[in-house]
Amino acid sequence: MKKVVLALVAFFALMGEACAQLPSVQLKDINGKPVNTAELNNEGKPFIISFFATWCKPCNRELSAISEVYEDWMNETGVKVIAVSIDQAQNINKVKPLVDSNGWEYEVLLDPNSDFRRAMGVQNIPHVFIIGGDGKIAESRSGYTEGGEAHLIEKVRELISK
Repeated sequence: MKKVVLALVAFFALMGEACAQLPSVQLKDINGKPVNTAELNNEGKPFIISFFATWCKPCNRELSAISEVYEDWMNETGVKVIAVSIDQAQNINKVKPLVDSNGWEYEVLLDPNSDFRRAMGVQNIPHVFIIGGDGKIAESRSGYTEGGEAHLIEKVRELISK
């Protein structure tokens, strides 16, 4: 019986994730402008939210790998990437220099209290969400392995072909 209940909980969690809307959390962008996460969008096109921290090597590798193909992705699909730093307040001043030194052209949000991170159920970073043009979560995954960014663009292509 316990296994059935756990299976049902997992099933409904996955079903909910596939159609969940973004929660409303007040953050600031890298320039200090307030942003409500429930209003994140890409004008009807898919977008990617990537949770990272300056000290997270896999996060930085993933965002750098995406950066190398980002212009091609945008030209092909119109996708955009929103990088969300979970660095705590005492390290928040390290985010902009990291972004600038890597030449990342992403919209960067700051989540120093991990409010958005918790609201999205993120346990480990890097964690990436692919959001459909309808604003609903289409896919979610944690971790990064070299070449893993190729799956992101495949999923985006799939979403825009629907």
